[in-house]
Amino acid sequence: MSTKSKVAVIGLGNIGSTVAANLIKGNRPVIVADRTLAKAEALAQQLGSLAQPAQIPAAIKDADIIVLAIYFGPIQEFLKQYASEFEGKIIVDPSNPIAPAENGGFKKIIGETESSGQILSTQLPQGVKLAKALGTLGAATLAGAAHQSPEKAVLFYATDDTNINSEVEDLISDSGFEPVRIGGLDQSIRIEVFGDLHEYGALGKSVTLTEAKQKV
Repeated sequence: MSTKSKVAVIGLGNIGSTVAANLIKGNRPVIVADRTLAKAEALAQQLGSLAQPAQIPAAIKDADIIVLAIYFGPIQEFLKQYASEFEGKIIVDPSNPIAPAENGGFKKIIGETESSGQILSTQLPQGVKLAKALGTLGAATLAGAAHQSPEKAVLFYATDDTNINSEVEDLISDSGFEPVRIGGLDQSIRIEVFGDLHEYGALGKSVTLTEAKQKV
């Protein structure tokens, strides 16, 4: 049996900490990192021995798959800052390009027909592969629907690099969900906020594989 890729979750807000907790519940070791080591250490202590706290540069160096659970705007600067360290890695992007709206709720901070997945795909450092994944549900549902039975809830993903499908699907499966690829990154708008396959879009909730097949 082959050893699974090492995973780091960088950014330990609501989504990042939930992704790390879900993976550990699925018996997948996780490196956790944030702007301060203290925050990573506190989460690791809470999650147990499968969680390893690290500084951000060490987390990038040691991991094969890096979940960038940070806001869309900072991700772009982050990719530039650590460009050389990212070479040969898989980046998983759960970000949604939104901000609070003046009249309540949220608004897109990019064009209506643009997606963060496509924008980031043009900014990747050399030798880096990108998957849009783990961001199709809000944090509460991502926590509550993980590892459900008898039929798992679905997490959709998109990537142009089909040779990383198995690694992305392992990651999603270990986090307690059924992976469903919807195509390349030109489809990622569908799995971002307001998209037809996002909880905060036309989908409106988590779905099982049986339900997902009727929508993809």
